[in-house]
Amino acid sequence: MENIKPPETSELNELLSRYSPIFSEVRKRIFVTLFVFAAASVAGFVYYEKIIKIFINILGLRGINIVFTSPFQFINLAISCGIATGLVITFPLLIYQILSFLRPALRVREFKMIVRFLPFSIFLFLIGFSFGILIMKWQILLFLSQAEALGIGNILDISKLISTVLLVSSLMGIAFQFPIVILLLTRIGIIKLIHLKKQRLRVYFGSLIFAILLPPDSILIAFLLALPLAILFELTLISIRILDRKKVAYTSPQV
Repeated sequence: MENIKPPETSELNELLSRYSPIFSEVRKRIFVTLFVFAAASVAGFVYYEKIIKIFINILGLRGINIVFTSPFQFINLAISCGIATGLVITFPLLIYQILSFLRPALRVREFKMIVRFLPFSIFLFLIGFSFGILIMKWQILLFLSQAEALGIGNILDISKLISTVLLVSSLMGIAFQFPIVILLLTRIGIIKLIHLKKQRLRVYFGSLIFAILLPPDSILIAFLLALPLAILFELTLISIRILDRKKVAYTSPQV
């Protein structure tokens, strides 16, 4: 008697054969993205000295007593620079890979709409990254001015300082992407404006929690970092309202 495969095995093989091209495509795109990230990270690691000098100038640390507190800290600093460089360079590629993968599943109108948001997404990432650096610079200068006013000496650990600045800036750049996500979800019809309005307090609270979990141990800094996220949310609601009105005006029959 011939062996009959169980129905579960047959269905599993059918699913695997059906989705195998998709898995292969996802694996290829992940590999390309990780390769670019690794190459950019290695470049950031190799040229970390130049990156550090740039940040020293941006943060206004010239003439400040900045030191290494361990002979191995420069390695951690180089790694932090490498990861931050890889993230900044790979971010546009990651967006492109996601869009290319989703294109067959989207309507032409939906895909064009997402493509139009792409430059704005990159712009918001750079704005968030720059805002993180700006807030960290303000905190550092405030710390130095208060120390000078009180006659207290200070020594800044350059490794921890730059690593913290890079981490906060990168996470803020990513956090600034949430208006794009909300706009896309509303345009596709997954989320409604009325539902977003009901979640306003939760968004504010979530933004504050996100900012508190960032490395700077300061409630003031947490509020300053959470503030633009709340403003972006409100601006997103206004944008959705305007787009909805234009859509209604465009689809309304002309008299």
